Amino acid sequence: MDFPTLMVAAAALTGGIWLLDAWLWAPKRRLAASRVQATAEGQVSEELVRQALKEPVLVEYAKSFFPIILAVLVLRSFVVEPFRIPSGSMLPTLHVGDFILVNKFTYGLRLPVANTKILELGEPQRGDVVVFRFPKDPKVDYIKRVVGLPGDTVRYVDKTLYINGEAVPVKPEGSYLSPITGMPVPGMQLYLEDLDGVRHHILIDAGRPGIDTEMRVPAGHYFVMGDNRDNSNDSRFWGTVPEENLVGKAFFIWMHFNLDQGGIDWNRIGKSIH
Repeated sequence: MDFPTLMVAAAALTGGIWLLDAWLWAPKRRLAASRVQATAEGQVSEELVRQALKEPVLVEYAKSFFPIILAVLVLRSFVVEPFRIPSGSMLPTLHVGDFILVNKFTYGLRLPVANTKILELGEPQRGDVVVFRFPKDPKVDYIKRVVGLPGDTVRYVDKTLYINGEAVPVKPEGSYLSPITGMPVPGMQLYLEDLDGVRHHILIDAGRPGIDTEMRVPAGHYFVMGDNRDNSNDSRFWGTVPEENLVGKAFFIWMHFNLDQGGIDWNRIGKSIH
């Protein structure tokens, strides 16, 4: 059971117990308390009334946890959701160990679990960094950059990206420096790419062969690629992302923790994602 399903089930369970208590059990307790009050007197009456009105432990827990569970469910489903970056496919934009926030309403509001869109608010644009459910295994979340929109012809040849026949502008910026050692990584070259005004860095591994591809993006689908172009499992290998698989737009790094890099990297905290 995935986390959204678990949260929906927990909200339904605790909320159901609360409703049952309000409609069924609480009136019975109040009736019992009134009978006690009518037959007892003084301090004895007050104590017996309190005991008669006392909520069962299950009801107490349900009332305590339901508002919290509901708030988390609404927040994660419709506002913002946290994710952790597990791989280097989006280097240098995102590092392994980055904890990011994803805007859940940029591309429309969806019901949790069912993933049915209930409100249209916007569509992905070229250059957006998006989280989506992997088409080959929807239980797994991926993060990549949108490079092709519905109807676009995307061509990637000799490590050059073409959109509708036009080469995407790139500017070489020299060797890529390791975030761990600060030394140049052999063969890794840093470029500044401009996707319809979204300027971001990408990595090219001069020592690896490129994966050439050409595809017309179907309606309702998006072509995505990792910024670490020669070390990314993306649309070049398994095709496009259906619109219904979109989770949201990544926009902020709120924490970075990676034991292999010494723990917390304070310099990455608070960075926006673009």
